[in-house]
Amino acid sequence: MSKLIKHSQYVPVDVLKRLEQARHHAGLSHELGSEEPAEEIHYHDPSREEAELARKQMLRDAQEFAEGQVRNASEQAEFIKESARLEVDQWWLQRREQDEHLIEVVKSEAYQQGYQEGVSQAEEEMKRKVAEMMEEARNVLADAYRARDVIIQEAEPFLVELSCGIAEKIVEKQLTIEPEFTMDIIKKNLARKREQGLISLCVSPSQFIFVNAAREELSLAIDSQAELQILPDSTVKDHGCVIRSSFGSIDARIDTQLAEIKKELLRIALDTEEGKNGEENA
Repeated sequence: MSKLIKHSQYVPVDVLKRLEQARHHAGLSHELGSEEPAEEIHYHDPSREEAELARKQMLRDAQEFAEGQVRNASEQAEFIKESARLEVDQWWLQRREQDEHLIEVVKSEAYQQGYQEGVSQAEEEMKRKVAEMMEEARNVLADAYRARDVIIQEAEPFLVELSCGIAEKIVEKQLTIEPEFTMDIIKKNLARKREQGLISLCVSPSQFIFVNAAREELSLAIDSQAELQILPDSTVKDHGCVIRSSFGSIDARIDTQLAEIKKELLRIALDTEEGKNGEENA
C-alpha cells in the first residue's frame, strides 16, 4: 500500500488531545460505576462529537483508501493480464509466422530437392532409353547390313549371268550393226600370231564371205612370210574367230570370251563371300 496520507486523513493535534481526554473521562466513569451506581449525567460535549466525527471520517477515508487500493490493484491486475494476453498473442503470432516461414522454407527445399531428384531421374531415364534406342538401332543396322550382304551374295551369280547375257546380246547387236568391229577383232588377234608358216583363220559360215573379201587387209596384220588361210568353221557361231597355227591356237569367239568373263566374275563373288564368312566367324 502507498505510504502517502491523503489530505482527508489528516487530524489536527488539538483534536487528538480532546479524543484522549474523552477516552480518559470515559475510563474514570466506568471505574466509578463499578463501586456504586452514579447518576448519569447527560451533557453536550462538542469536543467529543468532533472526535466522533473525526473517527468516522477517518474510517471513511480508510475505507475509500482501501477501496481505491483494491480498485487500483484490480485495474493494474487487469492491465497486467491484458498486457500478458497481448504479449502471448503477439508471441503466438510471431511463432506462427516463423512456423509458416519455416514451413515455406522446408517446402521450398523439399521442392528443390524433389525437382533436382526428378530432373536427375529423368536424365538417367532418358540416357537409358537413348542407350537402348542406340543399341537397338545398331542391331537393326547390323541386321540390315547382314541382310544386304546375303541378298548381294545370293544375287551375285544371278547378276553375273544376267549381265553376261545382256552383254552378249549387246555385243552381237553392235557387231551386226557395225561389221567393221568384227574386222578389228580379227586383226587384233591375227597380230598376236607373229610367226611364219600357215595360219588358219576359222570364222562362222555366215561370216565367211564377208571376212574372205577382206583377205588382203587381214594379211597385213600377219608376218609377210606367213600364209593366211580363211576357213568356215561351224564351231564358230558368232562374229568371233579361231586362229590356228603350228604353234597353237587363239580362241577369239565372242561367246568364249564372255564365258571367261562370267567365270572370273563368279570366282570373285565366291572369294568375296568366303572372305566375309571368315571375318564373321573370327
